[in-house]
Amino acid sequence: MTLMGIIVALIVGLIIGALGRLVVPGRQNIPLWLTLVIGVVAALLGTALARFAGVADTNGFDWWELIFQVAFAAIGVAIVAGVGGRRGRRAL
Repeated sequence: MTLMGIIVALIVGLIIGALGRLVVPGRQNIPLWLTLVIGVVAALLGTALARFAGVADTNGFDWWELIFQVAFAAIGVAIVAGVGGRRGRRAL
């Protein structure tokens, strides 16, 4: 993977992570770097699922791939925010 590929993956991961945070209701108390990690992982998983489902390569924009990526990001954000929120309440 080239340096440009890594930079693009980080930018896409940040966007996907931010979209995932927007989909999850309520406030998520997770740092930006964790949103980035969740977004990168969600982008990879969404792409893999889209390829497995046969909808990754289309003539236009790959809407199904984006939907899968954002769904994975929303699930990841909800899980991490839920785990982090429970830890914070126990400590009080």
